[in-house]
Amino acid sequence: MSRRRSALVVVPALLLFVSVASCARARTGSEPIEALLPPPAPAEDYIGVQLCRACHPAVAATFAKTTMGRLFLNAPRNAKERHACETCHGPGKAHMQAGGGRGKGGMISFAKNDPTPIAVRNAICLDCHAKGDRLFWRGSAHASRDVACTSCHRVMENISARHNLAKVNEIETCGTCHLQKRAQQLRSSHMPLREGKMSCSSCHNPHGTVSQALLKEGSPNETCYTCHAEKRGPFLWEHAPVSESCMNCHEPHGTNHEKLLKVAMPRLCQQCHVLPGHPSNPYGTDAPSLKFVVARQCANCHTNVHGSNHPAGRFFAR
Repeated sequence: MSRRRSALVVVPALLLFVSVASCARARTGSEPIEALLPPPAPAEDYIGVQLCRACHPAVAATFAKTTMGRLFLNAPRNAKERHACETCHGPGKAHMQAGGGRGKGGMISFAKNDPTPIAVRNAICLDCHAKGDRLFWRGSAHASRDVACTSCHRVMENISARHNLAKVNEIETCGTCHLQKRAQQLRSSHMPLREGKMSCSSCHNPHGTVSQALLKEGSPNETCYTCHAEKRGPFLWEHAPVSESCMNCHEPHGTNHEKLLKVAMPRLCQQCHVLPGHPSNPYGTDAPSLKFVVARQCANCHTNVHGSNHPAGRFFAR
């Protein structure tokens, strides 16, 4: 009887998983990138970069100073790059015959009001930039929300020192959407992003990963251990919330408490440790609680809260 009930529970759950997965495929698209690209145009439809420069001199001059501009205009590596502007925007013959203008002749402008689907615009970028960090772009959080490559990158002008970002640095670029995380960086205890010692991509890969929250590592703990290796262990006495997730106690984007703690000590510990016989009122007037006076906390005694290898360290005091 119990097996029948478990089967009845598993089957609907499986159907729900399949339906969610199919919806995700329908939204992100399961077709290859080549299927989203515009069909190849005959050679006579390409007018050449000189005619583009004749009508767009200011844009062409700015583009020539960028990484992609120096490559496409001065040292193209293949036939695709030799088309320069038309490599991304499409052949310009129909555009020129229509008298120019935004969107005339089927040109792809990559502007916010461009009628070209975002998936098609992104496919043009991914036609060259499909490997490395962008291997998991298809189906990622940003792709499923129709975020365009040009929302974060500017290839026509140099705004950032690296990566052709739309803003001067990563924290400003990511902060255009992630306002809460950007605001947390302004708190007193924060990761050194504002100081330029690390960036958002130190922990996250915005182009897609196989882990939660676009983390570069498999879990929050593995991500933290890349810098805080001394907290990894293994320990003889392990602290359960530490092994589960560093984010049980810490807020990595910034807090107003020391060491990125979510709640000030000792109240952070008191969220779990309210056992009889141990002071559970941080600032009470009773005798056992008087140890929690100003500037005193649990870590005054339990110094090794991340784990202990001492034989008598079950209370993380040694």
